Amino acid sequence: MLELGQSRPDTAAAGDFIKDGSEATFMADVIEGSREVPVIVDFWATWCGPCKTLGPMLEAAVTAARGKVRMVKIDVDREQRLAAALAQQGLPLQSIPTVVAFYQGQPVDMFQGAVPQGQLTEFVNKLVAM
Repeated sequence: MLELGQSRPDTAAAGDFIKDGSEATFMADVIEGSREVPVIVDFWATWCGPCKTLGPMLEAAVTAARGKVRMVKIDVDREQRLAAALAQQGLPLQSIPTVVAFYQGQPVDMFQGAVPQGQLTEFVNKLVAM
């Protein structure tokens, strides 16, 4: 029986695996965080229709992975300097949504645009297996 205030380890909240990122937290959340588990970065914007479809599906897949991957959401309108700096380093951020997976501090996989649920699940499962 659980005591008041305790939670089961296998029912962790999505907030444990998904967070909003910024230029200030990118190194810690993504680069350093990806040394523990793969980190999926969702580059999105509030006005982007496909982002509104993809975001919840991606969050559900990350939550289902139960901590084997994490997700950081970057609003490219709020974080224009970060997006520009990453684009200068070679990340193709010309269109959104752009989803980039980092592992061991490096980008290892990515896709652009809304994708079907099956492709999204395959993307996450491939990262879980790392």
